[in-house]
Amino acid sequence: MSLTFALKTSEASFFGLHWSLRACSSVAPSAPTLAFVPACPPVDPLELQKLQEFVASAQRLFVLTGAGISTESGIPDYRSEGVGLYARTDRRPVQHAEFLRSAKARQRYWARNFVGWPQFSSHQPNNGHLALQRWEQMGKLHWLVTQNVDALHAKAGSRRLTELHGCTHRVLCLDCGDPTSREELQVRFEALNPTWQAEAHGVAPDGDVFLSEEQVCTFQVPPCNRCGGPLKPDVTFFGDTVRKETVDFVYQRLAEADAVLVAGSSLQVYSAYKFALAARDRKQPMAIVNIGATRADGFATLKLSLRCGELLPSIVLE
Repeated sequence: MSLTFALKTSEASFFGLHWSLRACSSVAPSAPTLAFVPACPPVDPLELQKLQEFVASAQRLFVLTGAGISTESGIPDYRSEGVGLYARTDRRPVQHAEFLRSAKARQRYWARNFVGWPQFSSHQPNNGHLALQRWEQMGKLHWLVTQNVDALHAKAGSRRLTELHGCTHRVLCLDCGDPTSREELQVRFEALNPTWQAEAHGVAPDGDVFLSEEQVCTFQVPPCNRCGGPLKPDVTFFGDTVRKETVDFVYQRLAEADAVLVAGSSLQVYSAYKFALAARDRKQPMAIVNIGATRADGFATLKLSLRCGELLPSIVLE
């Protein structure tokens, strides 16, 4: 089969891997970790009241979340002023085309991911994730779309959920599409590299760390158990596109909604921004909770530069 097979595989085939995370939905929220959260003013009661009225008036709320909802769980993002990856380092995430064509790039990615995985996979949902899960339970949230690949919404128990860019907890073979869990792959990494050690230099947003080329060159990467092909996390890397089936599905859920909330996203990535544009064209009211400017500020009904984990749980639903 072709290298593109895995990118076109139906989301339904991974429900067993994805929904198994729901067992974590009863965990207590993580304490806010503000090292990767930009500074913002305290909550203004008048602004809170505006968001309260916005949410109360919606019957079928479509929610789009980005990295800014997970920074309070200790996961850094790319673009936050002063604390994001781009502000702190000159490192850049792996590119889709490079990963496909280069075995060395895949070795580098998996070595870094292997070291970072225990910490990354241990992150827990914060009060922002849990608030949205409660909104779903109470019938307020019609559908939740996240740009994040950290599985924190799934851990929080959200079910009406689309992971727009996939999830690092799932792995695919690029040749045959055979899926496996990231936890299972970690065991295979350990078996292949029993004496390999590396010192991490900083944490990146997508579950990896920074390693030197000298550390990476001896790391062994296992092939697909089924066909021997190369393995890739089930995520949309930079330079790749989201599957058309997923995009069409999200457009359908958006069309069924009567209001939109953007939480923790600057909407700089077009794969998410286009849904904000579609909401504007449909004249759907839109509220944004994000520290810093977004691409949709000019046509949003309401914009609040506050922490999601502080603001969303304050909304009272009847």
